[in-house]
Amino acid sequence: MQATLSPDGQNIIIRIPLNMKRMGGRKAIIPPEGSNSPFRHSHRADKVLLKALGRAHRWLEMLENGEVGSIKALAAQEELDDSYVTRILRLTLLAPEIVAAIINGMQPEGLTWKVLSKPFPVEWERQRELWM
Repeated sequence: MQATLSPDGQNIIIRIPLNMKRMGGRKAIIPPEGSNSPFRHSHRADKVLLKALGRAHRWLEMLENGEVGSIKALAAQEELDDSYVTRILRLTLLAPEIVAAIINGMQPEGLTWKVLSKPFPVEWERQRELWM
């Protein structure tokens, strides 16, 4: 933070370095590294990831219970594309501590639906190396 006096001497100008970043469809203020901002440690749940995780586990249960016979049938029932349903279901393969971090809004920076919608390692240790 930097404070200066305006050229006319009437006002104090305060400059606070920060970045704006999209998180879960909203803009969030990201304080600079090394700052002691109270916002540095605040966490915000990524609603997109939470919804995807919820769907993934609900859909897996539907498949396991025989409510739907296949991913194709599930996709048809949900009126969604097969490939989207498959990408969502892949979230059931995440390591438990990564799921807990997402639920608690403490997922690592950069761990977004865009990242998780692409293929990722199914081995929990490799996931931890990538994201924790």
